[in-house]
Amino acid sequence: MMDEFLKVFPALEGLVVAVEGDRLYMDVSEKDGVREGQEFTVFRKGEVFRHPLTQQPLGRYEQHLGHAQVRRVFPAYSEAHYVPLDSGPKARPEDGVRITRGRIRAAVMPVLDLTQSRADLRRVPYMIAVALERSGRFLVTDPQRVTDLLAAEGVRVEALLASPEKVAPVGRKLEVAGWLVPVLLTRAGATHLDVTWISAITGSALFSQRRPLARAGPAEEQRFPWEPPAAD
Repeated sequence: MMDEFLKVFPALEGLVVAVEGDRLYMDVSEKDGVREGQEFTVFRKGEVFRHPLTQQPLGRYEQHLGHAQVRRVFPAYSEAHYVPLDSGPKARPEDGVRITRGRIRAAVMPVLDLTQSRADLRRVPYMIAVALERSGRFLVTDPQRVTDLLAAEGVRVEALLASPEKVAPVGRKLEVAGWLVPVLLTRAGATHLDVTWISAITGSALFSQRRPLARAGPAEEQRFPWEPPAAD
């Protein structure tokens, strides 16, 4: 499942080719690694800044314009939902779009158990966090800090799923770009783990993965040779 999440967050950069209302068109496509559900930062390059002594150009200032959430991907371009910032100029052709090359800051929510199994699921957010950290692509907030903040704010996982507008303020406090929301559910008699990526910036659910879970046998639950066999 984590391998699939990595495919959604490649380092990409392209240009805006057209803007029509809340639709934005980019010159990056499937061959570049673009997939539905990705969220790009939209920016505009400004003046060059230089070294104060040598006056050599070091880069250019950038103005953040908003975000583009990919809705459709075509052979030569992609279409996205444009979410501009409340203040500042709107995007126009030749502005830039980017999925950062830096590590993406993320937070994993406590598991929402819809199976009423009363299983001990406290380790699951840590397992997801460790898998993401090991990939080298993500920087994940300590799940205990996430749990403590949700308790302090009086926010439940269900509320974040139902009311996306509540995601942004909590996300700003943790300084993350997205939330991973794990849900345990039952479909066709099998238990599944469903994990959804929710943008901490816009509150939109962008990408989801679901995998069936196989119940571990006694030999698998006995982690070390000196442990007694599992009784349940």
